Amino acid sequence: MKSILITLSLILTASASFAKDDCTKEPKEKWMSEADFKKRVEAEGYTIKKFKQPGTCYEIYGTDKTGKKVEIYFNPVDFSIVKQK
Repeated sequence: MKSILITLSLILTASASFAKDDCTKEPKEKWMSEADFKKRVEAEGYTIKKFKQPGTCYEIYGTDKTGKKVEIYFNPVDFSIVKQK
């Protein structure tokens, strides 16, 4: 039982760290500014309720153009979606 809990804990930790660490390897000088990023997200139809910059990602919590709740991790260099919930 203890080994199952340890394994589950490691899986959850690994999946949480993926989004924080693997959006880009580019230096921050090449990242889109937060202001420009937010404008582009809103132009795509998203409403930002909360913005975060964990590790090497830009992350938003909000709604899409249909009003559906979203949590999305973006590459801050090329605006690609890395992970979406």
